[in-house]
Amino acid sequence: MKVAVGGTFQPLHDGHKLLLRTAYGLGGVVDIGLTSDAMATGKRARPVKTYSEREKAIREWVRKEIGIEPHIMKIDDPYGRTLNEEYDYIVVSPETYPTAMKINQIRKERGMKPIAIIRVECVLARDGRPISATRIVEGEIDDHGNLMGRSGDSGGV
Repeated sequence: MKVAVGGTFQPLHDGHKLLLRTAYGLGGVVDIGLTSDAMATGKRARPVKTYSEREKAIREWVRKEIGIEPHIMKIDDPYGRTLNEEYDYIVVSPETYPTAMKINQIRKERGMKPIAIIRVECVLARDGRPISATRIVEGEIDDHGNLMGRSGDSGGV
């Protein structure tokens, strides 16, 4: 079995970790598509760490939490290898679900079998809103969804 999951993964937060746990939980080989520097910085106003820094963070987390050496590949577009290789599953967030639908549309046009889409819902921060990289970078929450910078709120668990 072959599983695809992808993104910028920066900062690597609890939502990303749930995506990765879900992908590895399906069994088989997991291909992690990590956006290139050009792709990661081209679509964002906020600063993004380099590819090598983001790759190192994912590699260390997967080794520690999953106990294996991850297969990480650089992607320069939203589709990565999913338009050319066979995959059984693609694990996505609500934000990337439309891309997975587009992948299957293109695959169908090319006479390829669709990839089963596993949609993982957002992990919610303590305020009930989704954890997101933007909220973390802006200092609103930490990577676990704890509220930051409010008087009287320790932001702790």
